[in-house]
Amino acid sequence: MKFVIIGLGSMGKRRIRNLKALDYESILGFDPRKDRCEEAYEKYGIDTFQKINDVIEQKPDVMIISTPPDLHMKYAKIALENNIHFFTEASVVQDEMLEIIEGLKDSKIVGLPSCTLRFHPIVQKINEILQMPDMGKPLSFIHHFGQYLPDWHPWENYKEFYVSKKETGACREIVPFQLVWLISTFGKIKSVSGRKSKLSNLQIEIDDIYNVLLEFKNGIEGILIVDVISRAPFLQAKIMTENGVIIADWLEEKVKKYSHENGWEIFDINAGNIEKQYIHGEGPYIEEMKNFVQVICNKRTSNYSYEEDLKILKILESIEKSCDTQIAENIN
Repeated sequence: MKFVIIGLGSMGKRRIRNLKALDYESILGFDPRKDRCEEAYEKYGIDTFQKINDVIEQKPDVMIISTPPDLHMKYAKIALENNIHFFTEASVVQDEMLEIIEGLKDSKIVGLPSCTLRFHPIVQKINEILQMPDMGKPLSFIHHFGQYLPDWHPWENYKEFYVSKKETGACREIVPFQLVWLISTFGKIKSVSGRKSKLSNLQIEIDDIYNVLLEFKNGIEGILIVDVISRAPFLQAKIMTENGVIIADWLEEKVKKYSHENGWEIFDINAGNIEKQYIHGEGPYIEEMKNFVQVICNKRTSNYSYEEDLKILKILESIEKSCDTQIAENIN
């Protein structure tokens, strides 16, 4: 199986490492930037191309699209046109996604969007604990992602990175990224209320904090906070159930469980090796690539689709409408 990585920035390099960890060696790279092509060749020994037609001529079987989000569908269409299986990183832009959904319906090509956090061992441990009889049903949660934007990619100017653009802004991207696992764990959303602001002196015109109240159809209520102003990074969840509490910390790699019946238990979580200048382990990303290849090989059915991805982006749209109107938005 021959893979091509489209986009050789931070995520593209991560996907090369993921595939190599799974013992795939037939990997090509594409990026219009010469410096990124040279870096990928020097670090990973892969052949690289600066023109998309040149890499398509190599007849890859699988395309991993790790470009900025507003380019995902452009390359997904190229993959469909050339009968290449494809995977796209986390979505934040709806443009042309319906066209891709329609194109996949009558095709033997596998196309999947990213849902990385569903593969994270912390999320899996949370789901396991919520099924334990001493916890009772979940009632409410607070989930906070925070990381100062210039620290995301310390090797490049944040103002030149796609997260500084309004449509693909950092907070705007992370909200649906977190919703992917929150909806999987807690169920369908009934309504949303949001507030977004620009609070910092970051020299870009994006909202740098989103505060969102989520009401689920099963009665659970949650608060999601996403910011890019926190000088110390956070990725933490506190979940209240009828009989207990779960505290999960992605950076400490620990999940703490308290039940009225059994008291405190602490679970250490291993999310894999953390690459230099990154803050999250490689494990969930490797598992995501493994799952994608297994779907291609008919060894597993997909647990996420572009239809579901689009629904989550519609929820983001409702959150932002609520932010503008200060009125709660119902989710259909």
